[in-house]
Amino acid sequence: MARYGEKAQSKVKKAMHERKAGTLKSGRSGKKVKSRKQAIAIGLSEARKAGGKVPKKSSSKKKASSKRKPAAKKKASSKRKSSAKSKSSSAKKKS
Repeated sequence: MARYGEKAQSKVKKAMHERKAGTLKSGRSGKKVKSRKQAIAIGLSEARKAGGKVPKKSSSKKKASSKRKPAAKKKASSKRKSSAKSKSSSAKKKS
């Protein structure tokens, strides 16, 4: 069974031709579309609006495991003190 219908194919084909000619513009900003993928997305979007057979948009759900826990904040002053000690001790070693 085909994923995309005839209407979707024709809309994408039209969008690709417009992109090639340099007349395809994005909906919101009105800028020229240069990307092939963006042209396909525009064609599929138009086909959805026209009622063509197009699969649903895939939602970008983030995995729960990929979320990072916030790192514990370390005191910056302790780093400064230790670096100041090392500088003074290295100065003593040189003389």
